[in-house]
Amino acid sequence: MGLQEKVMTEMKVAMKAKDTVALESLRAIKSAILLAKTETGAGAELSEEEEVKLIQKLVKQRKDSAAIFQQQGREDLAGPELAQVAVIEKFLPEQLSEEEVEKVVLKTIESVGASGMQDMGKVMGIVSKELAGQADGKTISGIVKAKLSV
Repeated sequence: MGLQEKVMTEMKVAMKAKDTVALESLRAIKSAILLAKTETGAGAELSEEEEVKLIQKLVKQRKDSAAIFQQQGREDLAGPELAQVAVIEKFLPEQLSEEEVEKVVLKTIESVGASGMQDMGKVMGIVSKELAGQADGKTISGIVKAKLSV
């Protein structure tokens, strides 16, 4: 079952349960899917990789918004954003722990022969492709920086 079918199924459940937060989140996913499908040059269907990137983008947008709201002391606005994050993240693959990401980063640094910060781009490219959808870029870059700056 594709992402769009899963979203539609979940939307029906949310409507029956009168879960407005879930419904709003699922509508955002559906909207993003439709926009991606109608972009010029896009195929009729999205690949699984494109779907994961789309979901990650939605999660990141909401986390960023929540962080801004919290900085401004607006917990009333941050709460709904974080609630939407929880709903949207259900459509992402299982996220890896920092220790698991660190293992992949160390293995990549060793295989590439990276010796310093000048090799960060090379390591980031490989690790990001390998862990697509399983870890966010911020976590990966933090670990790569820590390991290369030693």
